Amino acid sequence: MKKQELYQVDAFTSQLFKGNPAAVCIIDSWLPEGLMQAIAAENNLAETAFAVPVTGGYEIRWFTPELEVALCGHATLATAHVLFGGLESHADTIRFFSRERGILTVARKGERLILDFPADPPKVVNLPEGMAEAIGATPLECLQGSTDYLLIFPSQEAIDALQPDHTRLGRIPARGVIVSAPGQEVDFVSRFFAPRSGVPEDPVTGSAHTVLTPYWAAHHGKTELTAQQRSPRGGFLHCELRGNRVHIAGQAVTYMKAEIYIPSEL
Repeated sequence: MKKQELYQVDAFTSQLFKGNPAAVCIIDSWLPEGLMQAIAAENNLAETAFAVPVTGGYEIRWFTPELEVALCGHATLATAHVLFGGLESHADTIRFFSRERGILTVARKGERLILDFPADPPKVVNLPEGMAEAIGATPLECLQGSTDYLLIFPSQEAIDALQPDHTRLGRIPARGVIVSAPGQEVDFVSRFFAPRSGVPEDPVTGSAHTVLTPYWAAHHGKTELTAQQRSPRGGFLHCELRGNRVHIAGQAVTYMKAEIYIPSEL
């Protein structure tokens, strides 16, 4: 058996048991894909991040309990939180290299960690067949980013009232479905459903805000925005559109540091 450190971090919150939990493994070299997927399934969190040190930063990959994803915000924030607390304790910025979305950075500014991700401006599309029935209501507008649908509703109350049919929603050909509306105390609110990816409702979804920020920046006519994800755990984000990049800021707190045991034959 090989031992491997594993951290569990609550991201986009300053309080334990809020925000979005992610598992983090800093490893010396890549493990077999099937093994990383098995670890993520065993953790049974929305995402498990694996990071390998390379020249100039870290390569990073993210796995849900079901599959590998192209981008994950909260698990990147969690990974940076672990590194800033240990191997990169003297750094102000950490650079991550992702396979599909290029260079991602996380900067430390006081208590906040600031993700620098590529923007994913959504395009207006027709509402897919079965979407209204799956989500439980007909949106005002349907848009699509590179991996997710974005459905716009009139109010925060409408977002809170949604009770989607996850079986039907899992048939929609997309990583997930973002629902959003103007907020009462923030610029916009959202929820994120991804049953097709093994995550019925994600507590706080950093990557979804690469789609949400360009949309709401245009809607509100400003580039700095406050956001709240209205999941049961909840989370607050500060977003800024900077050309073709999005800055997403939040806090993180460590819940657990553990050792997992990996069978040598895998």
